[in-house]
Amino acid sequence: MKTIRPSRARVAAVGVAATGALFLAGCGAANESGSGSTGSSGSATAAVSGTISGAGASTQQAATQAWVAGFNGANPDATINYDPSGSGAGRTQFIAGGVDWAGSDAYIKGDELTKANERCGGSIVEVPVYVSPIAVVYNLQGVDNLQLSPSTLAKIFDKKITTWNDPAIAADNPGVALPATPITTVNRSDKSGTTQNFADYLKGAAAADWSYEVSDTWPVQGGEAAQGTSGLVGAVKAGQGTIGYADESQAQGLGQVKIKVGDAYVAPTAEGAAKILEASQRVSDGGTNAFAFKLARNTTDSTAYPITLASYAIACTKYQDPAKAALVKSYLGYVVSAEGQQAAQKAAGSAPLSDALRQQITPAIEAIGSVA
Repeated sequence: MKTIRPSRARVAAVGVAATGALFLAGCGAANESGSGSTGSSGSATAAVSGTISGAGASTQQAATQAWVAGFNGANPDATINYDPSGSGAGRTQFIAGGVDWAGSDAYIKGDELTKANERCGGSIVEVPVYVSPIAVVYNLQGVDNLQLSPSTLAKIFDKKITTWNDPAIAADNPGVALPATPITTVNRSDKSGTTQNFADYLKGAAAADWSYEVSDTWPVQGGEAAQGTSGLVGAVKAGQGTIGYADESQAQGLGQVKIKVGDAYVAPTAEGAAKILEASQRVSDGGTNAFAFKLARNTTDSTAYPITLASYAIACTKYQDPAKAALVKSYLGYVVSAEGQQAAQKAAGSAPLSDALRQQITPAIEAIGSVA
């Protein structure tokens, strides 16, 4: 792994191309944005310093680079590390105490939640930080505008539909010349929150055609598997007749399926993703400071895009080290601030958190402190 430390006035996060590799944003020589950090309320606070490390969702990678660059502009003596190793790996490392916070495309629950609370010596903080559509991506020569119903999509990924000129696909695409090319499905090989969100959509929108339990591990054997978001996108690009699923921000250069919602076929957009989160219900089993949401996958609102992920930051309410607690609190406060959300939108095309949701989750971040 090659780590690059910028030395010019403005500090920028440096992304390493390979998914799963650590990217590091170090401190810089000067501060373009003033001496204060932007907290969760958006107000200027005293600059913080030190080092914290996180790991998890590769979908957050582009947004995290923007967040770290913006945060370091006001906090040049802070170092923020993030390893985009996948949601499952991030949660595992957080539970083990190997990182200070985790990024996850699936909210923490069950045995993992119990263990995370034990690691924190009390309770966790869990807040959505990144909302983005998952694009169903494909590479099929001669087909530039593909539409699929939930039922057809489920049958494709369950390998019940195996060629692109299948009558079910043709019915979704009247007048389109579909080749007899075999379909190659591409799924994530690692434990993935994107996988869990995609499977949750299939289960919610096409239950009659998708019998598998929702999990962060892909349940169907026989397809092509790839590590991380970038690995999956690369595999779809390298093939012919391939189809997969990936965060829309990293799906450029591939065809993106329009999904049937109600009576219309809907393309993945940040606006459509935001609509889904607005219509979703909070899951309350994580505690007072956990804000997780059960997304409304079976919506018939054609202004919404149901294959959406809400990606979370998971941290402790209390840390042993007061300086580390202050840095985690300040960084996550910047991430959910209007400024931080705008930075993510510009870098990754994500949907900014609404002011109403920000007001709900701000007290959870402000609850972060130390045991001392």
